[in-house]
Amino acid sequence: MNNVKVRLRPIASKLNLPTVLKTAILPGESIERLFIATQVGEIFYVGDGFIKLFLDIRSRIIKLGTNGGYDERGLLGLAFHTNFHNNGLFYLHYTLAGTQGPGALSGPFEPNPCDPSTLNLKWTNRETQFDHIDTIEEWIFQSNSMPQKRRTLLNLKRPFMNHNGVNSLNFSPETGRLVLTTGDGGSGYDPFNLSQDDMEIAGKIIEIDVANNTSIDTPPTVTRFNELPVPTQEILTVIAKGVRNIPGISYQSYENGYIKYVGNVGQDMVESIFSFSDYKPIPVTQLTKASSNQPVLDQEGFINFGWRGWEGSFPTSIIGSCSTNEEKVERTIAYYVEAIKTNTKRLQPLTSYYHIDSRPEKFEGNALTGVQAYMGNAIPELTGSVIFTDFAQGEESKSPTTGVLAYTRVRTDCKHSDFSLIHTDYQFGSPSAYYVSLGTNLSHTSLFLGVYGSANVTDYYKGTVFEIVP
Repeated sequence: MNNVKVRLRPIASKLNLPTVLKTAILPGESIERLFIATQVGEIFYVGDGFIKLFLDIRSRIIKLGTNGGYDERGLLGLAFHTNFHNNGLFYLHYTLAGTQGPGALSGPFEPNPCDPSTLNLKWTNRETQFDHIDTIEEWIFQSNSMPQKRRTLLNLKRPFMNHNGVNSLNFSPETGRLVLTTGDGGSGYDPFNLSQDDMEIAGKIIEIDVANNTSIDTPPTVTRFNELPVPTQEILTVIAKGVRNIPGISYQSYENGYIKYVGNVGQDMVESIFSFSDYKPIPVTQLTKASSNQPVLDQEGFINFGWRGWEGSFPTSIIGSCSTNEEKVERTIAYYVEAIKTNTKRLQPLTSYYHIDSRPEKFEGNALTGVQAYMGNAIPELTGSVIFTDFAQGEESKSPTTGVLAYTRVRTDCKHSDFSLIHTDYQFGSPSAYYVSLGTNLSHTSLFLGVYGSANVTDYYKGTVFEIVP
C-alpha cells in the first residue's frame, strides 16, 4: 500500500464543531445535499454557493464545556430515513438540557490489579449518581415548514461525560433499521465493565425498528435493557458489545451483502478498526429472558470487540514509568482474568495504529474520529478502501496540532491489514486543525472532512468542512 496525495476543497467555514457529515435529498427536491450537524445543536445544509440552517436545537442541548471547554456531549447523531425524500423522517441523538448530574464516581478511575475492589466496581445509586441523559428522537420535515419532533425512542442515563459515541445514528442498508452506536459510558478503563454486561445499554451497537410505532409516548429514562417497557424491548436488537467509544458504522456493498466497518477508540495504546459481514444479532427480548436464566443464551456469531479486557489486539494495560528508567514505560495488564475470558470470543481488528510508533511512513495516533468505506472512482488509489481519521497526530499538546487521514483495505487472506497515510496539500497555518469528523454521500463516492481549530467545543466558530478531492 502506497501513500496517497489528495486535496481539500473548503465547502463551509466558521462553523461550530461538526459532529456529523452526511447527505440526503430533501422532500420536493432532486438534489443530494450535504448536511452538517454541530455539537452545540445546529444542523445546516449546503446548496450551490450557500449554506442554510435546517434545524436549531441549541436550547435543547445541555450546557457544554463547563469544565474547561472540552466535552463529548451535545448533538452526536443525525440519520435520515431511507425514505426521507418521501416521508421527511430523520433521527437525532443528543444530550438533554437540564440533566446535568454529579457523575457516577467522585474522581478519575484507574484499575489496580493488586486491589480487587477496583476490578469489581458497580454503578450504584443510579437514580442520582449519573452525569447526564441522552435522548434518541424521531423528527419530521415537511416542505415549507420547520422540522417538528414526532416521538422519543429512547432516554438513556449516562454515568460520565465522555464516551457517548459520535456520528452515532445510521441506517442499515441490510435491515432498513436505525443503528445506534453507543460508547461504554465513559471515565476511562470502563470502571463498571458496562461494555461486556449484556443487560447494559452502554458499549453496544443496537438496531431500532423505527417502522414499528410503539405505544410508549414518553419512554422512561433507563440504563439497562430490562428497565425498558416490553413494547420498546420488542423493537431493539443488539448487534455487538465490547465497545469503548465509536465514531459510527459504515456499510460497504460486497457481492450479495455488506461489509460493516467500525472503529473502537483506544485507551492508551492503540486505535482499532474492525470489519465483519456475517453476524448473529440478538433481540433484546431474548437478552432480558436470558438474564433471568430462561434459557441460557446462545451467543455464537454475536460480535464482541473485546473491550474492556482487550484494547484492540492487546490486553488492556496500565502504562507507567519504569522504576529504573523514567524515560521508558512499562505496561501492566489491567484485567488479566477478563482478557482470558474474552480472548476466544472477540473479533480481531482489521487494522490498528498506535499511540507510540516510530516506524517511517506511520504516525502516532491520539483518538479515532471517523471510519468510512470509499467506493468512488475520482481517487482511484482509494477505490474500495476504508478511510479513517485521527483527532490529532502525535502529542496533542504540540502546537499547532493537525489531525491525520489514512486508509486500509480488507485482505483476502483475512490477516491483519496494514495502513498508509493520505497526505493533503492544504495549509492550515498557525491554528491547530483537529480532524473531528468524516462523512460520505449516499453512494460512498464522495468524502467529507470536518476540521476544528480547537479541542474545546466552547471555542466557537472555528470549524471548516472540506470535500476530499483528487
